[in-house]
Amino acid sequence: MRSVLLKILWLYQKFFTLIGYGSCRYYPTCSEYAKINFENNSLLSAFYNTFTRILRCNQLFEGGIEYPELNKLRLKPKKMGIKSIKYWLVPNKKNRFYIIKNFSYKG
Repeated sequence: MRSVLLKILWLYQKFFTLIGYGSCRYYPTCSEYAKINFENNSLLSAFYNTFTRILRCNQLFEGGIEYPELNKLRLKPKKMGIKSIKYWLVPNKKNRFYIIKNFSYKG
């Protein structure tokens, strides 16, 4: 199920974001936010976070930088290197982390 949703998000990012490129109110974009959530959180949590983010993506809210949050730390990387880590985890609250994309990742 998770892989199907990630494929749909990939198709959306590849083809449909060209229509409204540069019009997102948030960083990371809503589709990138959803992708990161579905890769790292449970499906229920990812759906909830993505749905609330899309509801906030309108003129009534300021927008800005809003990183997705990791609910539970599950896996630890096998090798530590700047190019082998896909996401950086920055502590936010107790047992919660902001997920920040590593642009040097080669995977």
